[in-house]
Parts: sequence; structure tokens; C-alpha cells
Amino acid sequence: MARDEGAGSGSVLLAFLIGAVTGAALALLYAPATGAETREFLGEKAREGRDRAVKAAERGRQAVQEGRENVKTAIDRGREAFQQARSGDTA
Repeated sequence: MARDEGAGSGSVLLAFLIGAVTGAALALLYAPATGAETREFLGEKAREGRDRAVKAAERGRQAVQEGRENVKTAIDRGREAFQQARSGDTA
């Protein structure tokens, strides 16, 4: 039996994000801006990131809810089909 020893998509995404944050931090350290400007910039980017995370979480919740509804509908239809087939067999 074959084993998947490669990196999972989660660890690849995590490595990418860590690299992006590290690169951004280094860019800020070498940027020709004052401390106040840099703090203001970081605060603005942090707020933007938080807003994006909130929106992404909401989209995720909606996707989960839609998935639950689809599964519930499929189960209900399966039960109906089973009952119809069962009642057709006994009639």
C-alpha cells in the first residue's frame, strides 16, 4: 500500500504564510519610513487583515451551513425514495 509522505496542503499554506510575514517584516525593517509612519502602516494593514479574516470566516460559515442543508436534503430524499420503494414492494 502506498503512503503519502509529501507535505499536506495545510502545511504548504502555513509555510507560505510564514514566508510572506517574514518577508513583510524584513521589508518594513529596511523601509525608509519613520517609526510613527511604520506603526501607522502596520496598524492599517492589521485592521485590513482582520477585516479579511472576518469576511473569510463568514464565507466559511455560510459554506458549512449550505453543505449541511445539502446533506439534510439528500438524506430526506433518500428516506423518501426508500419509503416509496418499500411501500411499492409490499403492495
